[in-house]
Amino acid sequence: MSLLPAVENETAASPTYSVIWLHGLGADGHDFAPIVPELVSPQWPALRFVFPHAPVRPVTVNGGMPMRAWYDIYAFDLVARQDEAGMRASIAQVEALIAREQERGVPSERILLAGFSQGGAIALAAGLRHAQKLAGIIALSTYLPLAGSLAAERSAANAAVPIFWGHGTLDPVVVLQRGLDSRTALEALGYHVAWHTYPMPHAVCPEEIVDLRHWIGERLR
Repeated sequence: MSLLPAVENETAASPTYSVIWLHGLGADGHDFAPIVPELVSPQWPALRFVFPHAPVRPVTVNGGMPMRAWYDIYAFDLVARQDEAGMRASIAQVEALIAREQERGVPSERILLAGFSQGGAIALAAGLRHAQKLAGIIALSTYLPLAGSLAAERSAANAAVPIFWGHGTLDPVVVLQRGLDSRTALEALGYHVAWHTYPMPHAVCPEEIVDLRHWIGERLR
């Protein structure tokens, strides 16, 4: 499998931690790259941020228009019919990115998976199934995909993986209830979710960045 192209940002030489951050539908790896200066504390060890570009594919809900997407979306009801093949292909691509970070000297337990919306869904699906312990999963304005198979497929190594979840109470794309239902499903399987809501639409806000900076700092100790 060829690695996805990506935007990379190292906060200092010789990174000892990596953050693989997946963008939302129709965006690309440049979308969240500007967040790094706001997010990173000068006290942190050196990090490598990897912002991969999703493949371009037709998206049914957008009239079949080709755009960068981690999987197809058939309808606004994101759960009723899922593009399982597309999701699993993206999980495999995330696994390849994790393996590349390990080859570059960052062990799995020092790798964070992050994602917004569609990217957050894949970060959850990949991270909870990853065979080696991860440092954490960041799920922003998203939902849990492939939920029906998670109990059978989840990794024991990440049974206690820390999860940060941020969601807008005014989100019209991934409505708050979908996030709440996902949190309930995860907690029923024993996961701990650090849950945060903000009075915002399908977006990221400054208060969320502050909370996320604190949460990431705890993972880097």
